[in-house]
Amino acid sequence: MGVQRAPWLPLPPDWSLQSWVKGLDFSWKTVQEHGFVILGGLVQALAMRLFLVPAQLVSGGVSGAAQIINHFTQWPIGLMVFIGNVPLFILGWRYLGGMRFAWRTALAIVTFSFFTDFLVLFIPPQGVTQDLVLDCLYGGILLGIGLGMVYRGQGTSGGSDILGRILNHRLGISISQAYLITDTLVVLGGGFAFNWERALYGLLVIYVSGVAAEAVSEGSGVFRMALIVTNHPEAITQRIMSVLERGVTILPGTGGYTGAPRPVLYCVITRSEVNQLKELVREVDPRAFMVIGQAHDALGEGFRPLVQ
Repeated sequence: MGVQRAPWLPLPPDWSLQSWVKGLDFSWKTVQEHGFVILGGLVQALAMRLFLVPAQLVSGGVSGAAQIINHFTQWPIGLMVFIGNVPLFILGWRYLGGMRFAWRTALAIVTFSFFTDFLVLFIPPQGVTQDLVLDCLYGGILLGIGLGMVYRGQGTSGGSDILGRILNHRLGISISQAYLITDTLVVLGGGFAFNWERALYGLLVIYVSGVAAEAVSEGSGVFRMALIVTNHPEAITQRIMSVLERGVTILPGTGGYTGAPRPVLYCVITRSEVNQLKELVREVDPRAFMVIGQAHDALGEGFRPLVQ
């Protein structure tokens, strides 16, 4: 009779070497993505050593918990980050989106842990500034850039990312709430370990790093989506295609009050083209209704290629 696995232990379906090899490929795109993950881990480690650790600013997650433990024990932060991520990685394996995603998450963890301790040999313990505001801003921005690069490489940074997925699947807590819970607990621990002023700055680090990570991983938000309800869809469509040289999709719609058919025009433009679009629509149909929203990225003809 074979050994049975406990039902609560989320092992992957296949732990064989063949499953690892199958999850890897060696295309140029894959090499680029692995490069993003490794470089992202290095940038995160620089943020820790240049700004966050010298200023005793805790940014949440396993790295923040490692900072607190290091304050009392002097154990290496990178080593503790690695050790803390191992059980989370094993428990959260099945929630990491497949072999390729899990492998890149492991690579991000190892890279960040290694560089966090390795850079001690080259960076002075006092960092580059004694100003808490500068440490908070530049540490958060640099940390977010590193996180965004890891995300662009199709990986996660481990720690809160994995724990958030576990809490989401096991307890039904949304991932955003799970991040808030785990990071808040770590920052509160930083307040007890250091002081509450630094804990408040730590919350700012989390916010700034999140904004920077989103900008790097999803784009800078320079694209806009426009929905236009008009009685002259053909005329506006022709003007958009001829003047702005942007594609337009005509969606079928029905007026809620009149019940009459009201075509809806949908197009994506850059931020600099918004005023041109408003003026163009106003000239054709001053009674048109328009909604303009922000898009993180635009892929396809006229924008960045979908296949790279």
